[in-house]
Amino acid sequence: MGGKTRMLALAALFAVVTAAANFIKIPVGVVPITLLYFATALSGALLGPKWGAVSQGVYVALGLVGLPIFTGGGGLGYVLQPSFGFLLGLVPAAWTVGMLSRGEPGPVRVALSALAGLGVLYLVGLPYMWLILNVYLGRGMDLPALLWSGMLLFLPGDALKIAGVTAVYRPLRRGLARR
Repeated sequence: MGGKTRMLALAALFAVVTAAANFIKIPVGVVPITLLYFATALSGALLGPKWGAVSQGVYVALGLVGLPIFTGGGGLGYVLQPSFGFLLGLVPAAWTVGMLSRGEPGPVRVALSALAGLGVLYLVGLPYMWLILNVYLGRGMDLPALLWSGMLLFLPGDALKIAGVTAVYRPLRRGLARR
């Protein structure tokens, strides 16, 4: 399989992995805890910035056209959900992880890359969440409540996801390198 064809196939595979990861969820607050970021960080680390971002873009596009692969379903109306900003943030998060983990990174660099990608995810997701909750839905959520329900509640699980990405990165990288 050619290089570009192989990367397209891997990007499609990681879009499916991301969709599957989203079905493993623990309902808490406005946004449930899922393995979504685990799949996103792994796609960026393994596929690189371009193809990691493509895989996440494909995942988001498939959900927007109506496949019920988001936590609350799918369809274009999902853009009005408070959690949609986190879905948008998957694309630049995967890109960031891919950029920072280029080459042959060690475990510390993989973990720091995933942490930076998580920061990007929150930089996109939290303002979008605030906008939908306060402007569109008129709930009047203040900053401390937003940070708690949209980020702080998830940080322990995010740390476990980053540890998981760090643990499986090297064996998966070796497996993908084999033809």
